[in-house]
Order: sequence, then structure tokens, then C-alpha cells
Amino acid sequence: MKRCTSSSRRMSIAVFAGLLIAASGSVFAQTVDQVLQAQDRRLDLAQQSQERINNIVEGTRSLEDQYRAINKEIDGLKVYNRLMSAQTSGQQAVLEDIALSMDQVDVINRQIFPLMERMIDGLEQSINLDVPFLMDERMGRIETLKDIMERSDVSVAEKFRKVMEAFQIENDYGTSSEWYRQSITLDGGVTTRDYNVLRIGRVGLYFQSDDTRITGRWDAGAGDWVEDDSARNEIRKGLRMAKQLIAPELIIVPVSAATPAEAS
Repeated sequence: MKRCTSSSRRMSIAVFAGLLIAASGSVFAQTVDQVLQAQDRRLDLAQQSQERINNIVEGTRSLEDQYRAINKEIDGLKVYNRLMSAQTSGQQAVLEDIALSMDQVDVINRQIFPLMERMIDGLEQSINLDVPFLMDERMGRIETLKDIMERSDVSVAEKFRKVMEAFQIENDYGTSSEWYRQSITLDGGVTTRDYNVLRIGRVGLYFQSDDTRITGRWDAGAGDWVEDDSARNEIRKGLRMAKQLIAPELIIVPVSAATPAEAS
């Protein structure tokens, strides 16, 4: 009986031990799972934290880039403002100069109008005393100047330019020669017909008919056209040169002496 009891005890101990080991294994397995799960959670938390950090860093970089860009723009605006201030100061100075010039223009206008009128009157008198070439054209130019002087839609500068242009045209007549057709009355006002007229500067006017049978000149002393056959061939040659039919060459023609009025 005692052996049986001892055997039973040993079996009970062995069973208990096995159960204890099994229970311990189960507890150990649960503990490992918990540890692994905790580790996974820590990894997730760490990853989330890193993502938040990355987002913060990116946000910080974006704000820093914006800050730098804004500072750069501010620097550019400062430079622009300095330039605009300098330009505005320059424009203000120009406006002040313009205002001063406008005040002076009124004074100049009051002085230049009488001057231009005297210039036109002097030019008209000069034409009337000059040898009578292209009189319609020249006197028409004087009338145009007088008309322009009365017009309010023409600037003072344009009026003065026109007056100076007329003076230049008259001045050029003294160093040029030309030919044109003109109606001339001869024989004391009896015969009137068109002739070829040769102008040589302001020193002489000569005429010749198309058939060269009638030749003459302006006689400053008599103040009239007169027939003169003494330079028939020279006048014909001069007309051909003026028409550019032959090359320029020397011609000899009679020249009237200036009258006292013309000399003045």
C-alpha cells in the first residue's frame, strides 16, 4: 500500500509540474505577444512622430523661403522707390523749368510778332524794288505770310519758320539762274506775247521768242522791257544751259546799272 501511495504522489507531482510548465509556457507566449505588440505600437508612434517632425521641418523651410522671397522683394521695392523718388524730383524740376519757359514765351511772343511783321514788310518792299521776275509767285508768298500771321491755329514757331523760309528763298535767287515763260508787253504797251525768260541771279533778266527773232532784256533804268539784239546768241545759249540742254559755260550779256532805289 505504501508503494502505491508513493507512486501516486510522484505521478501527481509530475502532472503538476507538467501543468505548471504548460501554464508558464502559455504565460510566456502571451508576454512575448504583448511585448511585440507594444514594440509595434512604439514603432507606429515613432513613425507618426517622425512624420510630424518632417511636416514641421517642411513647413519651416517653406516659411523660411517665403521670408527670404519677401525680403528680396522688399529690397527691390526699396531700390525702385529710390529711383522713382529721383525721377520724380527730376520731373518736378522739368515742370518748374517749363513753367518758367511758358512765362518767358508770353514775353517772347509779344516781342516776336512785331519783329515778324517788320520782316514781312521789309521782304515785300525788297521784292517791289527788285527786278520783276516771278512776281506772281513771290508776291503770293508775301500774301500767304500775312494770312498765316492772322491765324490762331498756327503756332508762333511755325509762323517764324515760314517767314525765315521766305527769306531763304529770296536769298537763293541771288546765286541761281533759271528760265520760265512770261507774258511781256513791248512797243509801249502795244504788243503782248509769251517769251522765254532767262534769269541770271538778280543782275539780269533776258527774253527771247521761240523763233529767236525777238530778243531783249529788262532795263532797270527805264523800268521796262526793251528789245536788244546785241546778245541774241548769248541769251539763246543761256536759255539752253538753263534748260540743261548743254553744259554750263561762260556767256556775255549786257547788265543794267542799279538805280539809286535798288542800290539802297
